[in-house]
Amino acid sequence: MIHIQNKIDCCGCNACGDVCAHEAISFKTDNEGFWYPEVDMQKCTDCHLCEKVCPIINVKELKKNDLPQSICYAAEHKNLEVVFDSTSGGLFSALADVMYKGGGYVGGAVFNDDFSVRQYISNDKKDLPRLRSSKYLQSHLDGFYKQVRELLRAGEKVLVCGSPCQMAALRAFLRKDYDNLIIADYICRGINSPKVWRKYLDSYEERYGSKVVYCKAKSKEYGWRNLTQKVILANGKHYYETKDQSNFTKGYLHTGVYCRPSCYDCKFKGYPRIADITLADFWGIEKVNRSMEKNLGTSLVMVNSKKGEAYFEEVKKRINYVSVPFESIEAGNRSLNLSVDPPKVNREEFFNDLDKMSFLQIAEKYISSDSVGKKGLIKKILKNLRFIQRETQLNLKALYQLFKYNTLNEIVHGNFLLPTPYCTIEIKKGAKIIKNGILILGQKKFSKSRLETRLLVDKNATLRYDGRTTIGYGSDIEVFSNATLSFGGGGATNIGATIICGERIEIGKNTMLGRHITIRDNNGSHYMNRQGYKNTRPVIIGDKVWLTEQCTVMPGVKIGDGAIIGALSLVVRNVPAHSLASGHPAEIIDEDILWKY
Repeated sequence: MIHIQNKIDCCGCNACGDVCAHEAISFKTDNEGFWYPEVDMQKCTDCHLCEKVCPIINVKELKKNDLPQSICYAAEHKNLEVVFDSTSGGLFSALADVMYKGGGYVGGAVFNDDFSVRQYISNDKKDLPRLRSSKYLQSHLDGFYKQVRELLRAGEKVLVCGSPCQMAALRAFLRKDYDNLIIADYICRGINSPKVWRKYLDSYEERYGSKVVYCKAKSKEYGWRNLTQKVILANGKHYYETKDQSNFTKGYLHTGVYCRPSCYDCKFKGYPRIADITLADFWGIEKVNRSMEKNLGTSLVMVNSKKGEAYFEEVKKRINYVSVPFESIEAGNRSLNLSVDPPKVNREEFFNDLDKMSFLQIAEKYISSDSVGKKGLIKKILKNLRFIQRETQLNLKALYQLFKYNTLNEIVHGNFLLPTPYCTIEIKKGAKIIKNGILILGQKKFSKSRLETRLLVDKNATLRYDGRTTIGYGSDIEVFSNATLSFGGGGATNIGATIICGERIEIGKNTMLGRHITIRDNNGSHYMNRQGYKNTRPVIIGDKVWLTEQCTVMPGVKIGDGAIIGALSLVVRNVPAHSLASGHPAEIIDEDILWKY
């Protein structure tokens, strides 16, 4: 019978529970959120089947394949919508497309209603969006192995994808290879605790007062390399946390504390691969084949068996791909051969605290740190000085304005207004500049350009920016008396932006403005004989909006998060979040838009 004395010897695959005909094995979840088998001795007949399906016990027998070396590709799905919705290049979807077309079944990990994860299988292509994308936490497989076996015995074609240990367990459970089965796995860094994941999601409700209704790892809207966690709340708000912002991701990558104990000594690294096909992010693709790099996700495909080779030939017409040398895949994929490093924080203390603290408190204690120390502060100062040197080109006028409108303390701590050459700045008496980050004025692509960039902050006006914000050269920004202009940070304007603020203009974080954009909340004190006419009305532009070339946003307009305004458009009415508006005047022409820069 199965008896776990050391947790490092159990990967939580659930195969022993499925194989037990007497239902003598159940699974108990420990204080870390991982489950382990427990045997009911009154039901156990000591048949040893549980031991025969354990992938860790039988790893030596399972670790084999019929190709002497994996055949490797860099690939991406031809459908850009699929790539956007995938963790890397959409290759799992391409594998699934072929299986669905042949009337077969596809199995993989899906979220439950509470965002725990289970393994699921069906022959309904409508399930593919649920199966697509990595979930990055342990999934339940109770009953899954038996379901796959029943389908195979009935002659159904089956594609299954899971972690290397889960797919090794499937091989052991089935006890023989089936011609109608394709097994895919992925290069796994380590599997995370569902308990930690749930606490992380709960932190959104703590912060924003609304429940999580959707989440996706590695959302492409900020680029594949940013490893962005996307969360949508019941109130309709979309939140994005990059790898530098998400404490869940930072904890996973930097502390290693919430991986399953078996992940620190994974038995399924290296070669030969047990699966027919292995999928992964192709980190380092820019060094191997730059044509495949769009920062949208490139898949690494390893074809490990003759059966996998034949199946992949059917997939090729659905993808863009290039063959790559086997030697090229290892440099960027450390996890192909090496287990995750041991935790860098006290694991026992971490999980004990997890029962008593919120995730925000856990993150503050173990993951994030506001203190950079003396060494970190010196590095930050030197980095800012190099940045100032590059942007000002040590131009005397630029340096004069830098020190005129900023204190030395602001410059040292990275909260300052940064003029470039050919900037004209007027900040009148009583004006207020709220600096949280760096506002770059007049950044240019042509170093010899003399296009002037102008900034006026009139008396009693307020200019606020949170996070680095870039104003392109040739721009004109005017904040009139008693008006407020705010930038959420992380965004930028291209050449020739015009922003005329007479009351209030809010531009959300990570919002991008194309060439020669105009935003104004006022009509320049021109009046018309119409009831209800106002000279000024606030303009509110949400987070991650894209205003494309030469569009104009007029007074009183609200543009929702993630929206796109088409080139040359005149926006005179509100634009809903995540929609595409275009025209003169602009009309809504599409919805549910995702975009990346």
